[in-house]
Amino acid sequence: MLICPNCKYEYINGITICPDCREYIVDSASHIQPKELVEKDWLIIYTSNREYELQMFKDNLTSAGIDTIIFSQRDRNFPTPGDMSVISLLVKKEQAEEAANFINEVLRS
Repeated sequence: MLICPNCKYEYINGITICPDCREYIVDSASHIQPKELVEKDWLIIYTSNREYELQMFKDNLTSAGIDTIIFSQRDRNFPTPGDMSVISLLVKKEQAEEAANFINEVLRS
């Protein structure tokens, strides 16, 4: 079975990238499950209603070795005009200062 490692949706053969998460599809048999996420270990460091902006920050922070999660409550099954939900970028508490400095630097420039 092919799945997205981020959202865990199942896909048929031929699909290589999840259209929602933009993650590469993997075989569930070879996918190693991450250890359980504990809410108290993470901090929200940035919120927006623009998913592309958070994805940009996530990609850059991840490439710098900072663990990140995008949390969205947007329901893609109910199309509506405009942005109706806030999307949050979370990082591990011990990496929050470094991540916040990066985001502030980008926003200043």
